[in-house]
Amino acid sequence: MSTIRKAYMEISNGIRGLRLHREQTQQTTQNASIQKDTNKQTTSNGSALGNTQTASRMVRSPKPLIARKIRSLFGRSQPTSARELFLDERFLCKFFMFFTPEERGKLSQVCKTWKHIVYQPKFWINVIPVIACKELSKKEDVRKCFYDSLQQRSVDGVCLFGATDEDIADFVNHFSNYKKQIRSISLRCSNVSDTGLEVLFKRLSCIYRLEISGCNELTETGLWSCLNPKIVSLSVSDCINVADDTIGAVSQLLPSLYEFNLQAYHVTDAALAFFSAKQSYTLCILRLQSCWEITNHGIVNIVHSLPNLTVLSLSGCSKITDDGVELIAENLRKLRVLDLSWCPRVTDAALEYIACDLNQLEELVLDRCSHVSDIGIGYLSTMTSLVKLFLRWCTQIRDFGLQHMYSMRNLRVLSLAGCALVSGQGLCGLTQLRHLEELELTNCPSATCEVCLYLKENMPRCMILD
Repeated sequence: MSTIRKAYMEISNGIRGLRLHREQTQQTTQNASIQKDTNKQTTSNGSALGNTQTASRMVRSPKPLIARKIRSLFGRSQPTSARELFLDERFLCKFFMFFTPEERGKLSQVCKTWKHIVYQPKFWINVIPVIACKELSKKEDVRKCFYDSLQQRSVDGVCLFGATDEDIADFVNHFSNYKKQIRSISLRCSNVSDTGLEVLFKRLSCIYRLEISGCNELTETGLWSCLNPKIVSLSVSDCINVADDTIGAVSQLLPSLYEFNLQAYHVTDAALAFFSAKQSYTLCILRLQSCWEITNHGIVNIVHSLPNLTVLSLSGCSKITDDGVELIAENLRKLRVLDLSWCPRVTDAALEYIACDLNQLEELVLDRCSHVSDIGIGYLSTMTSLVKLFLRWCTQIRDFGLQHMYSMRNLRVLSLAGCALVSGQGLCGLTQLRHLEELELTNCPSATCEVCLYLKENMPRCMILD
């Protein structure tokens, strides 16, 4: 159901409430007049009849809890017009829930009442505003008003886009009284130097999530001097000065690190040797994306230092072979998510290792693994734990591989995008996967309109992406 439809229904319910309130008021007035006439007739009929009616009107008084609830229900003032309805806080708190954060930002400009309600923190949970620093006004009062609005909404995470050291200093100065409020910082495409990063962490000491992307002025020396031991999630990508020493700083300075995402072309196997027993129990999510120099020797360091990993991504680590996957399958038995996309040296043999040893694996990504064939899919079909399987542009998969998939009854998400050798008949057989919730068939020549229509009719609960 669309947002507009939900909002329309909420307005309709509110208007029905207005009508009901008016009808109840009119009915109460009519009942009062009827009761008045009845009382007059009762008085003229004599004292005996009056005593009988008095006795019949004697009822047991309600219990205190029920009486309190009745008073709380009828003691509230009800809106009597559409104008009062759209100024009623109880109605607006429900009404604004149907809008996106961006739409709420526009609704806050309608009037002061709406702004006061929209700025309540409950409407901004898990919302991270992106501040384009180059577009911020140079006027101090305008910037102060903007930062005050973020503080009123109790925003605990901010993304600074295109920031400089001066922008960092201005940001921390405006949040000096709310320094414990900011918990998450993202720096993207920024010219922040080591000095700016040091100022950021010195003034905002409660940061525990940090993302650095496209910040080419930062050096490994800056990371060594600035990283806060409280950090539990760190993401570094597209920073030209990041190399092996970065992982050394992470392993030595962040004992509580839970999630580490790294995308760097110059990181080698030697960097992975920095991981030690400090991270063996805390680090559960490791994503090494497009680290071209990492080989199977680096995998040896990972499996020995980080045995409790639950999520591992080696996407774009093109030197990883079946032997490396065998090491992963034998030693990282707690893995629930494994991403081997863009690893062209991975073959069906690696899938046999995965199927035999990773009994808790729920998600497997094999996008662009061009040597994966129907035989490998046959190995995966024995995995009852697998819920999500991504096979984008695995160009050797045919109908025989699809027939193996028919027995994977626990699958919820399946992607066959770019698999050109599967036929329409093979795709229609996917209707046997009764629990499938999402099926991606983009760039599949056999996914014709007729095939997609057949799939939609026979799998009404599944979203078909064609």
